[in-house]
Amino acid sequence: MNKTVEVLPDQPTLVARALELILSKLETAIEQRGRFTIALSGGSTPKPLYEAIATQKLPWDKIHIFWGDERYVPPDHPDSNELMTRRAWLDRVDIPAANIHPVPTLEANPELAAAKYEQHLKEFFHSSGVEFPSLDVVLLGMGDDAHTASLFPHTEALKVRDRLITVGNKDGNPRISFTYPFINSARSVIFLVAGANKRPALAQVFAPVADDFTYPSRLIKPQGELWWLLDAAAGLELQH
Repeated sequence: MNKTVEVLPDQPTLVARALELILSKLETAIEQRGRFTIALSGGSTPKPLYEAIATQKLPWDKIHIFWGDERYVPPDHPDSNELMTRRAWLDRVDIPAANIHPVPTLEANPELAAAKYEQHLKEFFHSSGVEFPSLDVVLLGMGDDAHTASLFPHTEALKVRDRLITVGNKDGNPRISFTYPFINSARSVIFLVAGANKRPALAQVFAPVADDFTYPSRLIKPQGELWWLLDAAAGLELQH
């Protein structure tokens, strides 16, 4: 694993750096493999990043969009990560509908939705099932409890190692989430973390010894590159 930690002065600089990094990964992926695959995160921090990507002139037909996690709500629900991304980015560009791979959230139950999304991923990547497929970029956030995607502290989702997709749980509400081994199979994982409220969790995630099941972001150790992009408020204590 190749790990890089960058502390940026403020959120706009954080967004600009994330954009630069993603465009670089996109260019390499299309050059080498003819397409770019990215899994997106929800939340307020990446929204300006998505808005910035929407202003770029890119080969949209070669870009495939996935989501690392999704709340189990209809796609037009205000809490939907898909809806936020469509408004900020996807509805503003000429990307083919077939290149957008949303999490199915209208199934009979979350377990069925997770299985369906997993099947879709396997078919897209022509995955045999032995090796986990590798996305070019997985974009992640981190909560002040150190959760990432929908992998929350002390939940069953953290124990799933043999599947790509699992059902996460946030205060009794189901969410569909990448498993941590699937995240770890990515070529690049990029964390975007902003705000002073994240400092205590970051201290534990970066500590030499701490409990992975209490601080789930510690489980993210990709085979490729790991990038932590932090604003100054979040990364204050990591600058020394």
